[in-house]
Amino acid sequence: MLRLLDRAIDGCLAGEFDAMVTAPVQKSVINDAGIAFTGHTEYLAERAKADVVMMLVGGGLRVALATTHLPLSQVPAAISSDLVLKILRVVDRDLRSRFKIKAPRIMVAGLNPHSGESGHLGSEDQRVIAPAIAQAVSSGIAASGPIPADTLFVPERLRGADCVLAMYHDQGLPVLKYASFGRGVNVTLGLPFVRTSVDHGTALDIAGKGRADSGSLIEAVKLAIELALPA
Repeated sequence: MLRLLDRAIDGCLAGEFDAMVTAPVQKSVINDAGIAFTGHTEYLAERAKADVVMMLVGGGLRVALATTHLPLSQVPAAISSDLVLKILRVVDRDLRSRFKIKAPRIMVAGLNPHSGESGHLGSEDQRVIAPAIAQAVSSGIAASGPIPADTLFVPERLRGADCVLAMYHDQGLPVLKYASFGRGVNVTLGLPFVRTSVDHGTALDIAGKGRADSGSLIEAVKLAIELALPA
């Protein structure tokens, strides 16, 4: 699996391929072989020497992630002002260059319930996330927040956003997958080439039964073609 992935990466970096579309991979198989592997996104970042951001697209939503495949207990320590600012810059740049959005509007979710309730439910929102947003705004990025996640994902509010930045995997993705599961697309922002993937795992429990739904893979191929086309 990794040899095939390396071949695709080499081809994209050399300009042989215009884009990469990946199917789901069973991470445990690679780990059981004694190779540390947490996911395509992290592997691509290391190979391309790039700061990358995972963003899923579907159901009329774009949801980017500040952290990806981390245990929930490790998320607060992983989020820093520098990280949030770096991610906002990557998201803003790729929404402009890849998605052809002239002035992207990014809404940033708070980490804690009620975005910390003025510090009573955690200090990260005021101490870490808000300063990063302020710095992004001062550099010309249309970012707002931190907004409590339980009220961020409502239609009235989302109409004012081109993308939502969630702080962790299961904060933003359940909403998007509810709206688009089986048709959503995973996009890796920040790479020097286009990479898309499916919004689901390997589903080994239905392998060989003729029940697999190819909808997300088809959407991933379509979006890769769209993003790879010149402006």
